[in-house]
Amino acid sequence: MKKTIIITGANGFIGRHVLNELAGREDQVYALTSSHENKINTKNITWISVDLLNENELREMFSLINSPTHLLHLAWDTTPGQYWNSASNLKWLKASMSLFDMFCSAGGERIVGIGSCAEYDLKWGICREFDTPPAYNSIYGSSKNSLHHILMSYQQSYGISCAWARVFYLYGPWEHELRLVPSVILSLLKGDQAKCSHGQQIRDYLYVKDAAKALVKLLDTQIEGPVNVGSGEPIRLLEIVYTIADILGRKELIHLNAIPAPKDEPGIVLADVERLKQDVGWNETVTLEKGLYETIEWWRLYLYGGRPSEQ
Repeated sequence: MKKTIIITGANGFIGRHVLNELAGREDQVYALTSSHENKINTKNITWISVDLLNENELREMFSLINSPTHLLHLAWDTTPGQYWNSASNLKWLKASMSLFDMFCSAGGERIVGIGSCAEYDLKWGICREFDTPPAYNSIYGSSKNSLHHILMSYQQSYGISCAWARVFYLYGPWEHELRLVPSVILSLLKGDQAKCSHGQQIRDYLYVKDAAKALVKLLDTQIEGPVNVGSGEPIRLLEIVYTIADILGRKELIHLNAIPAPKDEPGIVLADVERLKQDVGWNETVTLEKGLYETIEWWRLYLYGGRPSEQ
């Protein structure tokens, strides 16, 4: 059955790759962004410029969309160094509630909200959807936790299908350049020293294109409740850093212990992805080395070959 899908944050890091997954399908997709300058509508994707924090613009946007059936809510403020305890999280929490209200009033059938591993008490190390307790030590994590619970209440009150994707550590084209993978890549491409911490932290990294496939697959199902989106594979940060250096042949530029690691950061953060694999039917397709190679080539083009494509 043909869907009418709304994607918020469509011009963001994850959103761009989700749109690539949806391109060419029979479904009608409305891609929401704060600015759709230079965006070209296609046969099944229509761009709409809207400030989701402005309720009047949000209401006007819904007047343009006929009978939406599915909503994938990606939009949020995740500016590195700012978002963790920013008051903007509370604005996005309120705006998300208005978005859900209007979507339900328009007859929507399914919502997939985007959460984060930051919702978990990360001292547990391995994060399981129904076992690992939540944490409330950041405004970001608390706001995401709150929105998850609110979304589940929408499921009860409106009788719609709702899922909550808890995304772990992603990397790939269009990631913010201040995050680990692009910051190391850019330093090495420029011939600069890549200053890192000790690198012994174990994390769960997933290529963003695989994450986009997982989110679209989850949107297409009727699976409800929280679902971890990660690789399920532990890797030390120094292994990621040195894989990048090996690909570029610049190991001499890696400088470990150059910056301090946060004293209270967990040693391991790993997703249990059994639900994603067994219930949703998703499997990772891109190896870390292949994903890092593609990401390096994307950033090389960004630096030296002009504006990269949307792919």
